[in-house]
Amino acid sequence: MTRSIDLNADLGEEPDQQPRDIALMQVLSSCNIACGGHAGDEASMTTMLRAASAAGVAPGAHPSYPDRAGFGRVSLAMPLPELINSLLDQVRALDAVAAREGIALTHIKPHGMLYNDLANRPDMALAVATALYQAFPHLAQVGLAHSASAHAAQAAGARFIAEGFVDRGYTPARRLIPRSQPGALIASDADRAAQAVAIATGQPLTASDGSLIAVEAQSLCIHSDSPGAEQTALRIADEMALLGITIKAPGELPDDPADLLR
Repeated sequence: MTRSIDLNADLGEEPDQQPRDIALMQVLSSCNIACGGHAGDEASMTTMLRAASAAGVAPGAHPSYPDRAGFGRVSLAMPLPELINSLLDQVRALDAVAAREGIALTHIKPHGMLYNDLANRPDMALAVATALYQAFPHLAQVGLAHSASAHAAQAAGARFIAEGFVDRGYTPARRLIPRSQPGALIASDADRAAQAVAIATGQPLTASDGSLIAVEAQSLCIHSDSPGAEQTALRIADEMALLGITIKAPGELPDDPADLLR
């Protein structure tokens, strides 16, 4: 059983919810900051970076399909080189603000449908992982555990942080249930905390068809726009503490990173 696990959230996506995001940072160990593709601008990036630094939270970039109107929640049929250029521009935008503030970024986590597409499309995942690693070799890449994202990051030479979700349901293939389908969202604090503890302690989760699946992850995501996210995060932290599990930003990969690929 792991003795520590990361707790992260996607932040800076809603201008009127900055107080919520800043409050949530008091419980998180890392965060993913929207950097212009689906949400975010220089002002919001500055606010989130400063808050993360003050809270001791590891900040990362949260790029997306360039789709502010759709909030990055649909796949865009765009040439891969054009997509990659957009992603690099987004990460550079946040990195420039971070450099100005004297804050070091630690990772990159794609947003929304891009995240799902990279988990399921090996060729696309490899191209994106390679481009991100070549441009930002010092930044870890965060993606869905047991997915094409993990294989791609490893092949590209990048450090990969496998992620599990506390407020989303899983399919038998260990993919997230689409938001449009029943069971996609976990609403109860108790159920979210139970899923977080199960992942952290290596216990099985119940998939959408009733089967049991294993999700091995170094980082847990709670969506900031899930109702009661701060309360859930506090409960998760409390339950982890009772088990002797520390909430902290990810360290090095385990001795056998292949466990996160299978």
